[in-house]
Amino acid sequence: MTEMMKAVRLHAFGGPEVLHYEDAPRPVAGKDEVLVLLHAAGINPPDLYLRDGYRALPPEWQPSPTFPLILGTDISGVVAQVGEGVEGFSVGDAVYAMVRFPHNLMTGSNAYADYVVVPAADLALKPAGINHVAAAAAPMSLLTAWQFLVERGHDAPNPFQAFDHAPVPLEGKTVLVNGAGGGVGHLAVQIAKWKGAKVIAVASGKHRSLLQDLGADEFIDYTAKAAETAASDIDLVIDAVGGAKMERFLKIIKTGGALFLVNPLGFAGHDEATGRGITVSSTQVRSNGAQLAEAGRLLDDGTVRVVIDSTFTLADASAAHQRASRGSIQGKIVLTAL
Repeated sequence: MTEMMKAVRLHAFGGPEVLHYEDAPRPVAGKDEVLVLLHAAGINPPDLYLRDGYRALPPEWQPSPTFPLILGTDISGVVAQVGEGVEGFSVGDAVYAMVRFPHNLMTGSNAYADYVVVPAADLALKPAGINHVAAAAAPMSLLTAWQFLVERGHDAPNPFQAFDHAPVPLEGKTVLVNGAGGGVGHLAVQIAKWKGAKVIAVASGKHRSLLQDLGADEFIDYTAKAAETAASDIDLVIDAVGGAKMERFLKIIKTGGALFLVNPLGFAGHDEATGRGITVSSTQVRSNGAQLAEAGRLLDDGTVRVVIDSTFTLADASAAHQRASRGSIQGKIVLTAL
């Protein structure tokens, strides 16, 4: 007889109302996998896009999965079962991970559930200095900032460009972070500071005190003044927002500098960048347990802090997605299971 658990599932694409907290079969760890009893799951933009069926993509790129789906990739919890061939993890260990990303980009990685099966290679021991909510909030945003700014950590083909993304030296450089109040942005601010950069944070005014507390040397309220008119002589801009007119940042970057785009779709300034000697680069974040273990040391000792916007129970996942859709998020939204 199949053991059951509670999970948040969708049986059709749509708005937050399609998320249903219901019974689902409990998974079992296979070879090289670990079964984790969930304590918390982080919410990320791909969760919202998949729930909606990636309607912003051309029809031929939209997913056609088998329902029901369980969304989510970021988890923190306790090891409940260790599969064959797994070393380094034992039942009872507190762990965290970004699960199977981007491999399950169009199907979900089953994180909004009481139990989640995780490839051992995606998993790391949870930093002892933070709780499960903070740990679940970290993986995708932390790995994104890490793979952009510290180490790419993989040799997979880059879906956004013909060349490999390469982080640049940051010590003594001036880095501007656009979207500094969000999940990736507030971590990028802290990692750039840790790497020895002077950091200019761009966000709405409500984030000013937080970002100053997190180490930003300067703050630009984009609702009062555009960053491209308020800053100059920048070595690196990391844009964690995307959207229209990303090329506006080129005018404030030094010759030989770089523009890193977390979401590069729609960027229209490649010719201008080439003419100005500016490197424009992006990469797709990928699951990496070894990097989570390394970056986790910064979470453990307080060098980097994950900011929590709000928490909801798994049963209230629909309300959590409504919160995410309203925007103006400070840090991360997290679902709690226990």
